[in-house]
This record gives sequence, C-alpha cells and structure tokens, in this order.
Amino acid sequence: MTHVPRLVIAAPASGSGKTTVATGLMRAFTDAGLTVSPHKVGPDYIDPGYHALATGLPGRNLDAYLCGPDRIAPLFLHGAAGCDLAIVEGVMGLFDGASGQGELASTAHVAKLLRAPVVLVVDASSQSRSVAALVHGFASWDPEVRVAGVILNKVGSDRHEALLREALGESGVPVLGVLRRAPAISVPSRHLGLVPVAERRTDALDSVEAQAEQVRASCDLDALLALARSTPPLPGPAWEPPPSAAVPGSPVIAMAGGPAFTFSYAEHTELLTAAGAQVVPFDPLHDESLPPGTSGLVIGGGFPEVYAPELSANEPLRTAISELAASGAPLVAECAGLLYLARSLDGKPMCGVLDADARMSERLTLGYREAVALTDNSLALAGTRVRGHEFHRTVTTPGAGPSPAWGVTHPQRAVEGFTQGGVHASYLHLHWAGAPELARRLVANAAEPRLTGREMYALDVDR
Repeated sequence: MTHVPRLVIAAPASGSGKTTVATGLMRAFTDAGLTVSPHKVGPDYIDPGYHALATGLPGRNLDAYLCGPDRIAPLFLHGAAGCDLAIVEGVMGLFDGASGQGELASTAHVAKLLRAPVVLVVDASSQSRSVAALVHGFASWDPEVRVAGVILNKVGSDRHEALLREALGESGVPVLGVLRRAPAISVPSRHLGLVPVAERRTDALDSVEAQAEQVRASCDLDALLALARSTPPLPGPAWEPPPSAAVPGSPVIAMAGGPAFTFSYAEHTELLTAAGAQVVPFDPLHDESLPPGTSGLVIGGGFPEVYAPELSANEPLRTAISELAASGAPLVAECAGLLYLARSLDGKPMCGVLDADARMSERLTLGYREAVALTDNSLALAGTRVRGHEFHRTVTTPGAGPSPAWGVTHPQRAVEGFTQGGVHASYLHLHWAGAPELARRLVANAAEPRLTGREMYALDVDR
C-alpha cells in the first residue's frame, strides 16, 4: 500500500477554469517547498506541458480508455513516486467520458479509481443562489465520487461572493477558494486548444506564475493540503516499463520535438529505453541532420501546419528522413508526424515518404477509436488490437495507403493510415503504456539487421 496525498480538480463543464486552478495550485505548492506530481485526465498533450512548467516534473496523463482502468492507479503511483502531493486536472465536465460508454475515462471514473477527493471549480460569473443547486447535483449524482470542496471562479465583486457563500452554506460542501475575474492571466488558444509551452515558454512561465499568485491569494491552501492528506493509501505496485529481451547494441531511436512536435507521453521514452533503445531528441525546425547512428524514428503529434514553411525549408533533414525510410528502418508517425512524412502540407513540400498530400480543413476530427493492425509492420503484428484517439483539423489525400495502418471503428471509414517498408504513419494517437509491446517491437525492428528471424519471433511472442 502506498500513500500519496492527492486531489482531483474537476468542473461542471469545459471552460470553467480547471487548468488555471490546477496549474496555479501545482505552482503554489511547489513554491511552498513540496514536490508536486502533475497529472491530467484524458488524452490531452497541451495542459501537461503547463503542469510540467509549474512543477518541474513531467506532466502525465491518466486515460482509462487508452490504457485501461486497471492501469490508472499503477500509472499514477509511477508518476507520483517520491512526491509530497499529486494534483490531477480533470477533463471536460466531471462525469463526461468516452462517448456512449458510461463513465469510462471520465474525471469521475479516474477519481474513483484513485480514491481521491474532488474539488469542483465552478464558473460563478452568471449565477448566485443557483450555484447551490448545481453543486448539490454534482455532489449527490454518484455516491462513490466525493465532491469535497468548491472553488468559485470568475466572481465579480465582494457582494457577489457573499451571495455565493451564503447559498453554499447549506450545501454541506465547503468553499475552498474564490477567484476573481483576471483576464491578464489568460492563455492564448488556437484551433486545437491552448498554445503549447514550447512555443511561448517565457510568456507561459509568466502565466503560470500569475495563476499561482492568484491561487495563493484566493484559495485556502492549508485546507486543500489537509484534504489531500486525508486520502487512503492505494494498493500497489506502481507501473514500471516491462523488461524486454535484450537486443544487440543500443539502437538509437530519434524522437522529434521542438515547437512543431510537442505531443508525446512521458511513458513512451521510458518504454523505449526499457526495451533497450537510446532515445535521442531532435528538432525538425532547426536540426539539419538526424542524431548520429539513428536506426529508428518517432514523430509524434503537434502543429506542423503552423510551421509548414520552416519545416519545408529544412531540406537537408527532409532528405535524411526520406533516406532513412528508404533504408527500411522503422519510422513511426502519429498525426503531425503523418503530415510531415507526406508529399506536401498546404502546398509546402514535406519529406515525401508517403504518396499523399495533406491540407488544413474546417472540420474537426475528434474522438476515441478502437483499431486493429491489418498486417505485420514495424509497430505491431497483424491482429494487434489497440485503443487510440484522433484530434486534428487536417486531411490527407488519400486517407489511407494500399496497405493501411489500422482497421478502425469510425462512422465514415473502415481503414486508416499508411504502412510501407518500415514506415507506420497514422492519425491515431496511442498511449503505449496501454500496449507496451508496441515499443518493444519498434526497438527490435530498429536493431535489425543484427537480429535473426528466430530472435525477432522471440521478441514478438515474449510480451
């Protein structure tokens, strides 16, 4: 049994101020000398960047759809090991989860799996006494979810605060903070949410500091910490990257980063390392060559559409990536990576690895997906089943290659993505902690040709 003091910061709906409060609390408690472990419910990549800036530790995701409910507490304990406090920012409204699947992957679901109290952040800007009915409803909806406090956000005046506190006095749910409207600390957004930290680090740090100052001035930090410390121990053990059969040498896996490719889960690097790889980051905006000795490549999500001219202008790197693909080395690309490997993006030449063109679209594609690998490839064996997530405003023509990456559950299409040689490119974002064999197979493929067929088979079946 492991005891990690913890809080879940939730809200009745998106836009209520969860990120402001959660990030502000993370920074305020870090400034007070505590080691704070930051977590985010769901598949979001951007908020964890702000969490990491606030705490100095990797922001980690807890997604019961992508990783399975049984892995949520172990992943939490893995990320929070040695920490004094863990703060978990929720997603959407408290009870909103995977569409059509009940509570699965909702903030409430994760709170129950973590046996953690919920602090509800309420946008009180357009209500007074009605706030009590709203809080009562959320607190009583599911008896297994403990709504243990309220933080009122966007409160207009002392009189407004008094009315809200009077109404909530009869609810039985204590008010643990009251934040006034503060437009100066707002964080800029664009077509897929907040602008990532990597694109505005100095301004982002100023925002985080302002959020922390507002939280310190407006919230009862002692009461919140006491609430976090009232949580029961969680049964272990913590998740760890599973050990892998040894591969010859330490194949270098280059991992794209920088402002254009900011979407990655911390566990991916940990899994690749545990599988025997040497993971080396590089920035496609500035590096004109791949890391020395690169024998495999991972290009995750991000915003290549914002940097298409700069990415296109880096012709030496585009050529190096094309040559690596032609060699048969494993290249795994998700969403932004798919766009970068295409022939063009919004008319700008990209790597030309895939016989496809990409462009921005007005339509948002968003949702969880179930998928199955249709053929043996550099990432998965045929028949491997995974759960993933799509989130983009781009399209490719064609939408899938002659050998698609996945068969998918989707209302408009049955197949998705591209496989050719060692290339696996898809719009689907995966959390490899939910399918650790993917990282192991990628590293095994990067170790070729030193592996014999029999050794590759052993790595595939030893999962």
